[in-house]
Amino acid sequence: MSGNDVDNKADIRTAEDRGEGTGLMEPMLVSESSRHRTELADLALMLATESAAFRSSLPEGIMRALSDLVRAMNCYYSNLIEGHNTHPVDIERALKDDYSANLEKRNLQLEAKAHIAVQAWIDQGGIRGQATHPDTLLAIHRRFCERLPEELLWVVEPDTEERLHVIPGELRQRDVRVGRHISVSPGALPRFLDRFHDAYRQLGRVDSILAAAAAHHRLLWIHPFLDGNGRVARLMTHAMQLEAMDTGAVWSVARGLARDERNYKRHLAACDMERRNDLDGRGTLSEENLARFTAYFLETCLDQVRFMRELVAPDRLRERILRWAEMEVRADRLPASAGQVLEAVLYRGGLPRGDVPGLLGVTDRQARRVTSALLDHGVLFSQSPRAPLSLAFPAALAEYWMPGLFPPQHEK
Repeated sequence: MSGNDVDNKADIRTAEDRGEGTGLMEPMLVSESSRHRTELADLALMLATESAAFRSSLPEGIMRALSDLVRAMNCYYSNLIEGHNTHPVDIERALKDDYSANLEKRNLQLEAKAHIAVQAWIDQGGIRGQATHPDTLLAIHRRFCERLPEELLWVVEPDTEERLHVIPGELRQRDVRVGRHISVSPGALPRFLDRFHDAYRQLGRVDSILAAAAAHHRLLWIHPFLDGNGRVARLMTHAMQLEAMDTGAVWSVARGLARDERNYKRHLAACDMERRNDLDGRGTLSEENLARFTAYFLETCLDQVRFMRELVAPDRLRERILRWAEMEVRADRLPASAGQVLEAVLYRGGLPRGDVPGLLGVTDRQARRVTSALLDHGVLFSQSPRAPLSLAFPAALAEYWMPGLFPPQHEK
């Protein structure tokens, strides 16, 4: 049950509360008695260890810049799962209020900008400790949808072609079908969301990491909103991982899920299946399939942590940045000593402006010329004219500085 499938299926008919019990979505976690539990616990601890080591290896200034780029990357891949291809370069343009003249592309830029705004709110601690609370899920949906253009707030019922309006932050009022799965009646949503939150709060370290995978599916299974469930689920998952592992938002599972979309959707669909026999857990849904999805999810996370770690390994990143700077100098787009400033910022994580003249052995005026050129290129960032210089990671330069993070813009 992927976000794409969810958002392509409109509500079937108005429905009340059919009295479903919350046991229909059990188990909420892979149990201690499961034969997969040891393997999953080992994966969870490995992920926590490698994520923490990666974050701690980054200077504060580099981590800040990297998290900004990863936020755009996360948005790109999350939207790609929904069938919307808005490149991070176009996302960055939207963040500067630079929109396409094409209405469809402009709307997708606004959609991406909405996603970035919600994730920034999450990254800044907006829902700390409350990622699975029903009010939080409503707030994520509201904050995302209220920023969308009107054209993106409508879905079409495929059988009747009825147009249905999506109201930001409101639970659906109709029945829905997602593939073969008929979600719970709208009147049942409050009690299912209460049970959802109760299952995933105040967990131990290992369970809190495993819960990010289980909750990801179970929220899609509940399907609380008329549209936008996939995005809400991925943003919630991001928040859960941010808290459970203090990730620093410098890596994202969305990249791995989007690049393996067929398997991602296959695992989600398998988790919809009911328990097969007495060896398949004690709930209504298959614990075996939940365990397989959890393992797949954790392995995908590990792959993304390792990919990012290799990508920003200091020597390799330094080599790529300096190679780019040399290319710009040869093309007369940067002053000759620009690479020295970039190398110093990369090494230190930040560079006071007053250190630049001594670093380069030039006058203050010449130093300002170099730093101004780098600021104009968007590769340096400063909070104010007197604040230290920090490195930035423009999406437009990702193919040179961080190849493989996402496709170059011309590859659609």
